[in-house]
Amino acid sequence: MSAAKVPMSQFPPRATPYQVLGVTRDASATELRRAYRRQMRRTHPDLGGDPEDFAAVQRAWELVGEARARAAYDRTGGAGAASGRAPGPAPSPRVWTSGPTASQEAGRARSHGHPGGASRQRYLSLLREWVGRGAGLTDPYDEALIARAPAEIRHALADALAEEATAAVLAGLGTGFTIWHDVATETGSQGWAADAGADTSDPAKIDHIVLGPSGLFALQSEDWGAPVQVRGRDLASAGLDRRARPMAALARRAKLARRWRATFTALVIVLPDAAIEDRVTVLRRRGTPRLAVQRSGLDELLRAGYPAGTGMDLDRVFALRSRLGERIRFV
Repeated sequence: MSAAKVPMSQFPPRATPYQVLGVTRDASATELRRAYRRQMRRTHPDLGGDPEDFAAVQRAWELVGEARARAAYDRTGGAGAASGRAPGPAPSPRVWTSGPTASQEAGRARSHGHPGGASRQRYLSLLREWVGRGAGLTDPYDEALIARAPAEIRHALADALAEEATAAVLAGLGTGFTIWHDVATETGSQGWAADAGADTSDPAKIDHIVLGPSGLFALQSEDWGAPVQVRGRDLASAGLDRRARPMAALARRAKLARRWRATFTALVIVLPDAAIEDRVTVLRRRGTPRLAVQRSGLDELLRAGYPAGTGMDLDRVFALRSRLGERIRFV
């Protein structure tokens, strides 16, 4: 019987955080962030990487990823080096350690439902009603027509486009992930529509449910057409009704997970990069974390988990995927 193959770390002994991330010491903050994302993808166990290398990349980012931490590391030369210890790797995170093969790595995530479908249907219904029954509508996506339309109609289209943009990101997560789009939450309930300031004919839904080795996430894709600020533990925007509490509304809908005998790892509102300043904004840490994330940072968040490095073992992912597949319904 041949001996089991032991994975070899790709990092040299006593590697500095910069060596782990694959950059020079004078790399810019942007270069550092790009390198971190690249190494996260390369070492993540659900993509066939080594858990120890994955943990080392996270530890390297903790040491030099943020400006203050990096300044402290550069000033001291690294506490680990001074004490004769290498800065990484950290203890192995609880992640799926049986990743797909190289041929599977290029595959797309399993996807169910029609992302943006309900929002596009609502847009078309509202547009036809606004134009007038029986009136000709040659091109419902004519820019001049959209510009003249009431805000409610423009928002319905923005919802659809935001959901489709997020779905494109989610599809690239790979075969270790399963996504359900336009998930119905309360059959017959008009709660979602009231929360969103939408037409009460709209059904309750969560835009995307994402399951993978990093956990189970509830995602809402939004584009309110204006900058977004934090208001207490929620979000506010000139593009929203002043009474709107979008994160609280998502949390109410996310109670659906109780029926699945599941718990969400985090609740996430996905926004255009230009809408919010920080890559990830934490609105609440205790209980089920509530986050707002720039769309370009969503891939990294879902692969790394929240907090980074946490996740589910393979058996739990499989069991929950089967259960959700049986119980999820779509709008």
